Amino acid sequence: MLDTVITAETPEGILLELRPAGLSARFYAFAFDAMIRLAAMYFAATAAALMGGIGLAFWLVLIFALEWFYPVAFELTPSGATPGKRIFGLKVVMDNGLPITPAASVTRNLLRAADFLPLGYGFAIVSILVRRDSKRLGDIAAATTVVHEPRAVRKIVLDGVAPIAPARLLALEDQAAVIALAARAPTLTAERLDELAALAAAVSGDAGRSGLEVTNRVLGVAHWFLGRR
Repeated sequence: MLDTVITAETPEGILLELRPAGLSARFYAFAFDAMIRLAAMYFAATAAALMGGIGLAFWLVLIFALEWFYPVAFELTPSGATPGKRIFGLKVVMDNGLPITPAASVTRNLLRAADFLPLGYGFAIVSILVRRDSKRLGDIAAATTVVHEPRAVRKIVLDGVAPIAPARLLALEDQAAVIALAARAPTLTAERLDELAALAAAVSGDAGRSGLEVTNRVLGVAHWFLGRR
């Protein structure tokens, strides 16, 4: 994932890292929800055809409810997400990282009418693409953000890494850089740590390679530099 992390502070002063969802993820979630709504409208229309005028009235009310309150109903659940968002690991939260409020959910969804303009959610697409927090107009007005759900990450356990002698002699500043990488390891995601370790893989004789094994070997060289042999 690209470095689009934003920091939010809760009323208790706790800092949270939020990863805003980009256009592609939100499009897929929207398309999935649209298929659910269309399926519900189709089956309701089939049933309404057997009920005459009352059925037609029921069908029109259902269309209105699905269009305007379908997202609200799901966003106010503990998951904070419609079925489409849940499938793609997204949720809607307030800007401070807390669960979305009813007023904010209603606001962001009513303003989908403005996001749709001038055609095909044109304003929404432009806003998502140009803003670092990937907000559409409804999100800006409601102070909400669509974010990726936190993923389970590989636990970095430095104590279990065996010391390894470096593959070549290194200047002191290069040794310090490898040690600094090891010190930062517990604060990085596994993917980012593997990426940085691949840049330093030459110190363990693994130049051009990447992955968990290479990362452990680079961290092992850091242990060696620290005298843990």
